[in-house]
Amino acid sequence: MRAQTVDVKISAGRVLCCTIFRPGGKKLLAKGHVLSDEDVRVLETEGMEQVWVTELEAGEVGEDDAVLQVATRIGCGSMEVRAAAGGRANLYATADCCLLVDDDLLKQINCTASMVIATGQNFSFVPAGERIATIKSTPFAVSGAELEAITSIPAERGHILQARPIQDPQVAVLYTDPVHGDRARQLFENIMRQRLGGLGAQPNFVLSALEDENAVSRALQHLMRARPTLIVVASTTAPQGPEDMVGRAILRMGATLERFLAPVEPGSLMMLGYKDDIPILSAPGCYRSTKKNVLDIVLPPLLARYRLSGWEVAALGHGGLLG
Repeated sequence: MRAQTVDVKISAGRVLCCTIFRPGGKKLLAKGHVLSDEDVRVLETEGMEQVWVTELEAGEVGEDDAVLQVATRIGCGSMEVRAAAGGRANLYATADCCLLVDDDLLKQINCTASMVIATGQNFSFVPAGERIATIKSTPFAVSGAELEAITSIPAERGHILQARPIQDPQVAVLYTDPVHGDRARQLFENIMRQRLGGLGAQPNFVLSALEDENAVSRALQHLMRARPTLIVVASTTAPQGPEDMVGRAILRMGATLERFLAPVEPGSLMMLGYKDDIPILSAPGCYRSTKKNVLDIVLPPLLARYRLSGWEVAALGHGGLLG
C-alpha cells in the first residue's frame, strides 16, 4: 500500500487517506472511501486540486472486501453480515438465539496483525436484531497472504461463532418441597416465568412433588413423556451432593449426572443431568431470585438444544463471580 498526494482529476478508484471536510466543518468524504468519478466532480466543485490517497499494491485486498470475506466465513446459524464504514463488518442475530464462541480460535485470529474480532459473551442470549460480533481490519488494506491465513482458520478448524436459534422451547418444571410441592410452586413460579420469559420461553409442563426420591423420580419420568427441550427442578432445599435426594432421583429414572457444582456465584450448587438428549437442571435457590445467577448462563444454551458438558460448566469460573 502506497500513500501519495495526487491531482484530483486522476484520483478516481483510489482510497482516501484522510477525511475531507467542507469549509463549514461538515464531513464531505470519509477516510477509507474509494473515490468514484462522481466524487471527483464533487471535489472539483469544492475547489480542491489535490487529495491524499493510497493505492492498493499487488497482492493486497481492500479493507472493506477483507472484512466481508472474514465475516462470511467465521460463523453459522441465525446471523447475517452487514457491511459498515471504515473497514468494519458486523454480524447480527436474525432470530432469538444463544451465542457460542470458540475462544481458542477467536484468540488465534486476534493475534494476527491485520484483523480483530469482538464478540458477545459465550452462551449469552441474543435477541433477534442485536449485534453478535464486529470485525475490524487494519486501515485501507490487508495483504492477500495474511487474509488467506485468517480465513484458513475457520476453514480448517470450524466456525468461531454459532448463533443457535431458540425455537419454540418446551420447558418442563418440577417444583419440590419436603412438606408439599405446591409450596415450592407458590414461592418460585412468578420468578420462574419472568426468567424464562426473558429468554423467549415459558413453563409448558408443570408438576409439583413431595421432596422424596420416589415421588421426584416418578414426576421426572412423567415429564419426560412430553419430550421437553429442558426439565428444571426447583427445590426449596439445597443438595449437599449427587447422593442427595434430587441426584438419586435423577439416577433412579435412568438419567446420567453430567456435573455437580458450578464455579459460579450465585449458583454453585447447580446439578446437571441428561436423560437421552434432554437436560435436567437443578439450581436450588436460584429460582427464587431475579438477580443474575448461574441460570442466566446455562439456560440459553440448554434452551437452544446445545448439550452443555461438564467440562464447559467447569470452565465457567473465569467471570463466574456474578455479584
